[in-house]
Amino acid sequence: MVFRFPKTLDPITLFHNPTSKASSNVLKTLQKALTAAESNAPQTLKRGEFNLEVTTAGPTSDQLRSIIEYVTGDPAGGGNNRVVYGVGEVVRGARDAEDAIRIFKERGEGEFVRPVTVDWTNGRAVLGDNESEILKMVHQLDVD
Repeated sequence: MVFRFPKTLDPITLFHNPTSKASSNVLKTLQKALTAAESNAPQTLKRGEFNLEVTTAGPTSDQLRSIIEYVTGDPAGGGNNRVVYGVGEVVRGARDAEDAIRIFKERGEGEFVRPVTVDWTNGRAVLGDNESEILKMVHQLDVD
């Protein structure tokens, strides 16, 4: 008998605003994607189950730095057609990453724009409720 450690599930975090229609749409999309992954029905999924964390709290400073890097940087691999955002789309009024961190610390998490969906394992984030980008991120759609 071979002993195997259980596979840890990739964490996907939704920074959620329950009063936002866009954020509620993202939550529904992620819940459907998770249900599809758990059912294992479609064999075309590139990722199985994932650990969905939904939080109304803002990110930590380190998480914010990572999110900014994920959404503004030149995507690894170059040709995967990721949507690239400006820093000001992550933190209202920010000109660059350091300005975003400063604004976030001084003015609080209210300046952090939600919804933001983050795949920490693969270094990707989607701002807003772009369903096709979210499904690509959680590997529910063919990304090739």
